[in-house]
Amino acid sequence: MTTATTQPATLAEALPRIRAVLAEFVPGAGARDLAFEHPDALIQQLADAGFGRLRVPVEFGGFDVDLPTLFDLLAEAGQADSNIPQIWRGHFTTTEILRAETDLAVREHWLRRIGAGVVFGNAQSEPSALVAEAAGTETTAWGVTTTRARIGADGVRVVSGTKFYSTGARFADYIRAAVVDDEGNRGFVVIPARHPGVTHADDWDGIGQRQTGSGTTYFVDVPVEENGDIGRFKESLRGLDSFVQIVHLANLTGIARSIVAETVAIVRGRTRTSLHALTQHATEDPDILSVIGTLSARRLTAETLLRHAAEQLEAAHAAGSEGAYSRAYLDTSAAQIAVIEAVLDAATRAFDAGGSSTVRNSVHLDRHWRNARTLASHNPVIYKPRIVGDYVLNGTTPVPGYYRLRPSVDADAAATPEPAGAAVATSGTR
Repeated sequence: MTTATTQPATLAEALPRIRAVLAEFVPGAGARDLAFEHPDALIQQLADAGFGRLRVPVEFGGFDVDLPTLFDLLAEAGQADSNIPQIWRGHFTTTEILRAETDLAVREHWLRRIGAGVVFGNAQSEPSALVAEAAGTETTAWGVTTTRARIGADGVRVVSGTKFYSTGARFADYIRAAVVDDEGNRGFVVIPARHPGVTHADDWDGIGQRQTGSGTTYFVDVPVEENGDIGRFKESLRGLDSFVQIVHLANLTGIARSIVAETVAIVRGRTRTSLHALTQHATEDPDILSVIGTLSARRLTAETLLRHAAEQLEAAHAAGSEGAYSRAYLDTSAAQIAVIEAVLDAATRAFDAGGSSTVRNSVHLDRHWRNARTLASHNPVIYKPRIVGDYVLNGTTPVPGYYRLRPSVDADAAATPEPAGAAVATSGTR
């Protein structure tokens, strides 16, 4: 995906370029949704503008923005087109892993590559049929990985397998793939996205987030890159359960902003209201004004909780304690509950302000509910009230899902069992 285009040297230079590209997404967002058209060229332009370098440390060629700044920019991207933050979610997650990578040579190698403009995609989830077939062959059927890393005949380590929800992989230079080796050890490896052994199937048929490239990816003897083992230890994965969800919160916040902006534009363009309205001027109709006010309140809810969750995770990194990461995850989970409720409600109420014409495909207003509903189904929100309630009532601390079956750099810590009855934090892998 990388090109010879000159990358911006500073954040001050990058931000105007990034925002100029985001502005180009807006006019065609609805039409791309209807046509299932991927924004390949625009994603490339974002990469060329330095978008993927936001969290890379300055010494490796990045801008080292803090988490609140990153999530603010992802919310801006979500307002332009909600596919953008999800396409880049795997890339930024990989960057977070590398920022905390315990192997310093591996850390520098890949952060320098990202600092030079390369883009990462994601390949973690396995197709349900493969998982069902493999269930019982490992110590637990939860989170079974069937994609294998093995030593080939020529002594080169290669990856073969099938991934679904491989969001962003079709746009990427490299893929962070979840694999298991012949000894049953699970981990992440880096493989080239454009190798002949990689096939990207455009078969994502979701009701929303249609342009994220979240379909099936097939690997046949794809070589693992040099320095290709990343995130082997828990210490490199701290805070990821919160991070991946806050990306979705930023996206939902962007959707809420777009709902308000588009609904206001629809109301201002109306030439009449309804027989039972108190006025034929839509911009003066008290009932329509009430809808706009409610939409604005829902947007503010999302913006406020996004900022809180981002600040809590930033504080957890500063504190460095497991307690701080647990508090950040619990606050992120609570924010997830409220933000999803707010944005889905706004996406439904918006139609009340626009009249029957808003249900036309050409208006594209329905895409906001479909996209928000799709995002709400990741890291399933159904489990979050229980996790939060169990902590509030019983003090049960959730165990990060990314820690499962991962050793610690500290051998003593690796031997410490998980607390009895501890809840497992669910983490989205798309």
